[in-house]
Amino acid sequence: MEHSEIDPHATVEERDFEAALRPKTLAEFDGQPRVREQLGLVLDAARHRGTAPDHVLLSGPPGLGKTTLAMIIAAELGAGLRISSGPAIQHAGDLAAILSGLDEGDVLFLDEIHRLARPAEEMLYLAMEDFRVDVIVGKGPGATAIPIDLPPFTLVGATTRAGMLPGPLRDRFGFTAQLDFYEADDLAGIVGGSARKLAVALDDAARVEIARRSRGTPRIANRLLRRVRDFAQVRGHAVADLGVARGALELYEVDERGLDRLDRAVLDALTRLFDGGPVGLSTLALSVGEEIETVSEVAEPFLIREGLLVRTPRGRVATRAAYAHLGLRPPAAAIQSLFGDG
Repeated sequence: MEHSEIDPHATVEERDFEAALRPKTLAEFDGQPRVREQLGLVLDAARHRGTAPDHVLLSGPPGLGKTTLAMIIAAELGAGLRISSGPAIQHAGDLAAILSGLDEGDVLFLDEIHRLARPAEEMLYLAMEDFRVDVIVGKGPGATAIPIDLPPFTLVGATTRAGMLPGPLRDRFGFTAQLDFYEADDLAGIVGGSARKLAVALDDAARVEIARRSRGTPRIANRLLRRVRDFAQVRGHAVADLGVARGALELYEVDERGLDRLDRAVLDALTRLFDGGPVGLSTLALSVGEEIETVSEVAEPFLIREGLLVRTPRGRVATRAAYAHLGLRPPAAAIQSLFGDG
């Protein structure tokens, strides 16, 4: 009943850990009840018809289970699974090679599908609709298009940026699911199930504490569980109780709201260096020594969701809640200009 998602930056040990916790069926998949029910209907209907299901688009922030759901779709159908990603397919020929290697009923999972190269994207349109690709042989006026028929297959696309997906591609998916951040109760269940699989003695209070600091994300919950397990083993604690969990999370700089070192560095720069803002993203990233993409894609979404940071046309601004979380008092000028009197 616990799941995670492939992290492209994870070590071999971390990927093995994630694989051990990944559910194999929809019944084992905790959280996302609406998506689970809708997807179950799509798969059941396809099985009754004896056909491949409609193509599936999964969108949402990283770590919520998009890769896991793609694997579950293949397992539920008893089909083969091929995995690739948008950045890995730079040419139409790369995609043609993948598509021509599919067997009937296979599931093709394309992660970060919004980053697919334009020539490959146009080839995918035909493959999704007519199960055919046209391979161009030769160059210039003598080039010839050779049609290659494909067996029926199901494409599962995943994206963290649904808005960047071209309309013609998005419209070719028969079922679209938006994955949301998880409630703390669902995460607590995931942490408890993961602990049982890993034979980690974890009491209820520790389980809830890990879930509460996991930013609504199963991948992070399982990662924090691993750190609490290490802390308990090294410090000689037979049971990871609330004190052990808090000690481990404090050591690894994850505070009571789930903010980590980068999150606090962003808020600290905003409040202490720039008087609450507004400040441009590039300047903010430079001030914390990180890449712009890291700040905008890793830290900002969570800080905005927590009400600690807002985006404005003039730049990023720290909220009153950010000052309160850091134990600071907003400057009077900032209160008047950014938040209004009173």
